[in-house]
Amino acid sequence: MIGRLTGVLARKEPPALLVDVNGVGYELEAPMTTFYDLPLVGEKVTLFTHLVVREDAHLLYGFSRESQRRLFRGLLKINGVGPRVALAVLSGLSEEEFVRCVQHEDIARLIQVPGIGRKTAERLVIEMRDKLPSVPEGAAPSETPAAATPTDPVSEAVSALIALGYKPNEASRVVRAVPAKGLGAEEIIRQALKAMAR
Repeated sequence: MIGRLTGVLARKEPPALLVDVNGVGYELEAPMTTFYDLPLVGEKVTLFTHLVVREDAHLLYGFSRESQRRLFRGLLKINGVGPRVALAVLSGLSEEEFVRCVQHEDIARLIQVPGIGRKTAERLVIEMRDKLPSVPEGAAPSETPAAATPTDPVSEAVSALIALGYKPNEASRVVRAVPAKGLGAEEIIRQALKAMAR
C-alpha cells in the first residue's frame, strides 16, 4: 500500500496531478480542497495517498492532509459512495462544511454535490454522524496561489468540473459566469463551486 508520497510536483491539471519521486512519476487524482493547498509546479510536495485496486486499474488518490484522507476513506465505506463521488464531496465541501452538513442534517446542501442523491445524502447523515468528531482538525483550504499553466484556465476549469461529475452545460455556464480575467484555473473552480453551493 502506498500511504504517502514526497517529491516534486511535475503537473497539476484538476483533478489530476503528477508527482515525480526520484525519477518515478506517480499519477494521482485529488479533490479541489487539496489543489488549493498545492505548491507551484516544480516545487516539493508531500501528499497522503489512498490506493484503490480494481481489476482494470490501480488508482491513486492524493490529499494534502491526513484528515482529508480519513474523511475520503470514511465516505468509501458508505453504500453507494465510490471514489469518484467521494472526490466530488471533498471538492465541493471543505471538511468543516461537510461536518456541518451532517450535524445539521443539511440534505439540500449535500445533494448539490454531483453523484449524491437524496437517499445517499440521508445515508451519509445517518452513517457519518457518529464518526465525524475526529475528522476535521480545524483546517480550511488555504489561499495558495494558482500556478500558471499553458492551457486556457477557463477551459481547464470547465474540464475539471466535468471530471468531478458536473454536467458539461452546467459546468460551462457556471464557469463563464465567474469574472475570470487574471485568475488561474484553481481560483475559477473555487469560485464556480461556491456559486453552485448557493
